[in-house]
Amino acid sequence: MNDILEVARPILYTTPLRWENLTQNLPTELITLSPAPNEWSALDCLQHLVDTDRSVFPVRIKALLAGQDFSAFDPNSQGTLPQQGRSPQELAEALAALREANLELFDGLTPSDLARQALHQELGPVTMSELLHEWVAHDLMHTIQAERALMQPFIQGCEPWRSYFVDHIVKS
Repeated sequence: MNDILEVARPILYTTPLRWENLTQNLPTELITLSPAPNEWSALDCLQHLVDTDRSVFPVRIKALLAGQDFSAFDPNSQGTLPQQGRSPQELAEALAALREANLELFDGLTPSDLARQALHQELGPVTMSELLHEWVAHDLMHTIQAERALMQPFIQGCEPWRSYFVDHIVKS
């Protein structure tokens, strides 16, 4: 992807809209349903996106702009469990607000910033371009993961057609 600044923005902009649509239109029971033991529900994926938009991507962009190294992020120890009392809709709104601020930061980036480099605690040297690619892939991965979680009860209920969904069944 040669022009990550042009291609990334529409995807990063769309992610919160997708989540707002899902959380406004689907029952909470479906959004909170874990597809298998120890697997993330759609709500877990949404909470993780909120965590990373709060504590990972803006921090890393600012570090790269300042030429500062940064640490790894472990969602299991540094992430937030879906908060009791916060509805899926409230989490989607939180993601939208964080993303709006992060897109302002993103919009300040220039092509010359893409080569900026810093040291990631686990991965070694990384560039701004690589971070932006990872951000977009991360958004899409966790949205797909959430949609796979949402699919599971429907796959289980469509027995004659179940073989069509074999690649999407979350195994326990």
